[in-house]
Amino acid sequence: MQKVAIFVDVQNVYYTARQAYGKNFDYNRFWSQATANRQIVKAFAYAIDRGDQKQKEFQHILRAIGFEVKLKPFIQRSDGSAKGDWDVGITLDAIEYAEQADVIVLVSGDGDFDILANKMRAVHGCKVEVYGVPQFTAASLMNEASEFVAIDHTLLLR
Repeated sequence: MQKVAIFVDVQNVYYTARQAYGKNFDYNRFWSQATANRQIVKAFAYAIDRGDQKQKEFQHILRAIGFEVKLKPFIQRSDGSAKGDWDVGITLDAIEYAEQADVIVLVSGDGDFDILANKMRAVHGCKVEVYGVPQFTAASLMNEASEFVAIDHTLLLR
């Protein structure tokens, strides 16, 4: 049985699915698909913590599915822009769990992860499955993935 480690960039999948389809990502359906006939080594969902009740309920749902939820505080800069990405944290965790996994599942369209996908395949011998909204997933990331899985209506809440 294949061993899988899952890394979900919650902000990326939320905004790209909303922009492309006006709908939310279906984490339950994704979980069923990504873990079918596989042993789960670790599953992380990386999110930004704004502290509101609706978000806390969503984080509880993620935990109930099987994710370990990692949170960073939302940072509002004085110029009005915001900061809160998990690129380094996702990368470090993926490297940490690569030796235990046969498959790395990355849910993000962020092109910054193309180097990570390459290293997971070349150095660690892992298969890398990237789930992303096609029109918002960097071509470089799709090219470095062993397999690209399009987030479309089959992986969205109805």
